[in-house]
Amino acid sequence: MNLKKKIRNIPDFPQKGIIFRDIAPLLEDKEALQDMARKLAEKFRGQKIDKVVGIDARGFILAGILADRLGAGMVMVRKKGKLPSKTESEEFDLEYGKAVLEIHKDSIQPGEKVLLVDDVLATGGTMAAAAKLVERLKGKIIGVAFLIILDYLPGRERLKDYNLFSLVSYQK
Repeated sequence: MNLKKKIRNIPDFPQKGIIFRDIAPLLEDKEALQDMARKLAEKFRGQKIDKVVGIDARGFILAGILADRLGAGMVMVRKKGKLPSKTESEEFDLEYGKAVLEIHKDSIQPGEKVLLVDDVLATGGTMAAAAKLVERLKGKIIGVAFLIILDYLPGRERLKDYNLFSLVSYQK
């Protein structure tokens, strides 16, 4: 199945000049959703993943599906102030300011094999911050998976030290 055909392009959202890649139609289509899940899981099957880390918020959807398919636990990396227990934090740069991500300190045990997942890789700042959190907790990052990579932005280069995987890429 061509998953790219199931992704809706919305021009000038959230601001003029941006093309928003909307994954809602793909998620709503049961056959496309199953195909996506199967393809993502196939890449990491047999690698004995202990935890799948999803990035707030659409990454949670993918992480939950993959954790189930890989027989792993699922961990949430959230925006600052959303997790109720003791957290580890990482600040990172956005296009217009800064943001902070958090993870529960006890979510990942030293040496656990971790797969990081999000819906779209653009500049890579969010995923780089999540990777730092996992590494600070002494997790071993096995891979970093995305549904979409925007190859015209610097995200791939920023995450070049990781085993990167995606199902769909856009050149512009």
